[in-house]
Order: sequence, then structure tokens, then C-alpha cells
Amino acid sequence: MLSSTPIRRAHVRSLITPKVHAHSRLKQTRNTTKVGVAATAVSVLTAVAGLNGHVGAASAALPSGAGVVLNAPIVDVASTPDGHGYWEGASDGGIFSFGDAQFYGSTGAIHLNQPIVAMKSTPDGGGYWEVASDGGIFSFGDAQFYGSTGAIHLNQPIVSMESTPDGGGYWIVASDGGVFAFGDAKFQGSASAMAPNSPVVGLASTSDGLGYWETATDGSVFAFGDAKFAGNAPNGQPVVGISAKGTGYRTVASDGGIFTFGGAEFYGSMGGQHLNKPIIGMASTTGGYLTVASDGGIFNFGGAGFYGSLGGSTVYSPPAPATSHATASTGDGVTDYQRSAWDKVNMCEEGGAWNVEGSQYSGGLGFSHANWNQFNSFGYPADAAGATPDQQIRVAVAFATHYWGNPNAAPDQNGCSGY
Repeated sequence: MLSSTPIRRAHVRSLITPKVHAHSRLKQTRNTTKVGVAATAVSVLTAVAGLNGHVGAASAALPSGAGVVLNAPIVDVASTPDGHGYWEGASDGGIFSFGDAQFYGSTGAIHLNQPIVAMKSTPDGGGYWEVASDGGIFSFGDAQFYGSTGAIHLNQPIVSMESTPDGGGYWIVASDGGVFAFGDAKFQGSASAMAPNSPVVGLASTSDGLGYWETATDGSVFAFGDAKFAGNAPNGQPVVGISAKGTGYRTVASDGGIFTFGGAEFYGSMGGQHLNKPIIGMASTTGGYLTVASDGGIFNFGGAGFYGSLGGSTVYSPPAPATSHATASTGDGVTDYQRSAWDKVNMCEEGGAWNVEGSQYSGGLGFSHANWNQFNSFGYPADAAGATPDQQIRVAVAFATHYWGNPNAAPDQNGCSGY
């Protein structure tokens, strides 16, 4: 699955399959579509120059996402070192650059075995990495490739990455807290042995690179190496990311709330304010930080500047097939298009069975118990295996809407043709 944690991780034809091109260094030049930003042409279906920026301090001349239709939702943001620019990355690997951030390439025109879930810029801002949920790493500009998990089996999908302070390596982290170190990044331990109560969503490094913090959706923080534990975020809206500042760290929740620990400064947040889309990532800059929403809206605080955004963009949804029955007769609100898409996932994952029960996963789509508990807000049975197929699909639609910004999205089965 994407961004946070998978619906399933099992079988040969699972939602997470090895990436055959994970080792590739993709440096080729792409044509760009100009929307006041540098963008891969395949990531934007329709581009219209924006009228206003996303936050009140923005100039009218800055680009916005008004009229922009994306092939895939935004999943992360990375800042230039001086805080005068940033990149937004989409789940198809499309990159959009603002301010002094330069476009160095993307995976937007390349078939990916699994979607991009995070990105990170190099320390000098001369390049960036993208990481897919199977751990495939793609490097651009002066970012170097040091290895990946793209060709090995993972217990849980990769959800985030962090580079070492000198850019000579990186860590990637899975939703169970497992950490994989490459280049000069040193493994200091992981949360996977601690059995976190909720999925891990991010990792941030100490300033010397000799330690790191992990954070989970319930706000829990786990410290390793020379990273010092300074507290957990309050249990409320799910935490979606973490960034470090000196000996401290900040976490951000999906409603834009910012929580600071260990001397990391607080410069403001979007907590308690209306958001068009949930926050899905954050990045620290010199004297400030940025947060980004799934539509590409940028919110800047402290010394971080605002240089435009994709805020207000929409994600392309393929039209549903013509039918006289738009929703399910059960009243669960599942369209025929959604049912068809998730039926394919069920056939590929469970061979048509919907009442599968396991210690970690259950149901016909292989929900983790944590995901079922989080997204089952409809009063369905407490375990996915006890729910009807349409009920399970309705919860999957809620998951897709939250993490992909698209209720009609469903995992690419990578050639699995069980219809």
C-alpha cells in the first residue's frame, strides 16, 4: 500500500512486488510543463496558470494548483537548504519545483512497480531521491544511489526516507518500524522489535547522523543511537511525518498540528484550521519548516518562504463505466467501478475468498487490524473477515481517499490477471 501502511503484504502476487529497476540511476532529462513550476509533463494532465498562492502571505504572481489536474496525489515535500525553494513529489514520481529548487528529473514517465511514498533532497540542494513503497530508490541531480530494498521481500512496505548529513547515504523505514541503512548511514536499531501499536510513518536523523527518531501514527516516538527521546505527540489526529532540528524533533498530524520536542522551535501550525486536503508531509528549513497537503498545498512557518504550490489541484479519476446502478444495493455507497477494481485485488490476493483470517491481516483485501480499526468508521464488524465484500471495499475506499486523495484508486496488481 502507500503512504502509511499496507492493506496487505503477502503472497507472490502481493501489493508489494520487487522492483526490477530499483537500482537504476535515472538521470535523463524530461520535458516540462510550465505552470510557474517545473513539472513532469505526464504528472499534469491539465495546467492552468494560478491566480493566487495557497497561504495568505503569498503574492498573486505565485503559481497555484487552480485548474491543475494531477495523475497522482502529492505524497511529500523537500526543501532547499536555504529555505528559498522546495520540491513536491507525487505518488507516480512526478516532481514539481518552486522557488530556487531546480528540476533534475523524475519517474513520472516511467512505469513503477510500486508507487513513490517519499522524497528527500541532498544537503546542498543539487539533487534528490525518491523512494517507492517496495524500497526502490531513484536518484536525480547530484544524489547518489547507494542501494535499495527493491529486489528483496519486505515484511511491510517502505513509508519514508532520510539522508545522512553529508548526503553520503540514507535510511529507509518500513511501516513496522524496520530500518534499512545504505552508504554511510549506520543502522542504530529499529522500532520493529518493539511492536509499535500503530504504523510507523517517518524517520528523522540527528544532526551528526549517529542516531535517528521514528514516529508512528499514534504519535509515539522511538529514539536510536545518539537521538534523545523527548516525548510523544498527543493521541488525536494521526501523525504523518517527523523532521529533526538539532537535538530535537517535530511531528506533524494530518490536520496540520505541529508538536515540538527537545528544543525544536515552534513557529506555528494549521491545527484547528480548515484544510481542503489532509497534510501528508513536512520538511525543515533554516529557521522554519514547511508542511504539504495531498493536493500540493504548501504551508510555511518561521523562516521558510512561500514560493507557490499546487494547492487547489485535483487528482484525475477515471470515469466509471456507464451503468444504471451507480451504487451498491446494500447501501454501503460502493460504486460498480470501485467494486470492479477491488474485486481484482481480492482475486489476486485471496483467490476470491473474503473471510480470510490471520494473526495480522484479515478479510478479502488483507487489511491489517490497525488499518481496519482506523478506517472502519461505518459501524461494520470489528474484524474485516466478518464484514461483507462491499463493507470491506467501502473501508478500502476510505483508505484510498485518505492516503491517495482518490476514492477510485486501487493498487496496481503488476500483471496479476485474476478477474
